[in-house]
Amino acid sequence: MADRIKLIVALLLVGGGIGAFYVYSDLPTLYRVLGLLVIFGVAVAVGLTTEVGKASWGFLQDARTEVRKVVWPTRKETSQTTLLIMVSVVIVGLMLWGLDSFLLWVVQLLTGQGS
Repeated sequence: MADRIKLIVALLLVGGGIGAFYVYSDLPTLYRVLGLLVIFGVAVAVGLTTEVGKASWGFLQDARTEVRKVVWPTRKETSQTTLLIMVSVVIVGLMLWGLDSFLLWVVQLLTGQGS
């Protein structure tokens, strides 16, 4: 029950922050944005004290660990792969254009619309 109340408080903080952003439109935008960021920070802090928040934070930490394990391709590998894909797309495009032209010719021949 306490977790639900905390999540409701977090949502109310976010809603109130967005409402205050527009209510105080006479203030400079910088102050309104800073206030909104502070309110969002407090709402996130409240949300992280719940079980759902703790589980989400653990998931994000695990995801960060997994991203660090990824072996990223080198610049040369990326360039070669990109070039290979571009050439493949052009070749497949030309093949489809040729097939389409052939089928158009066959349909025109069968329907008597060809010259």
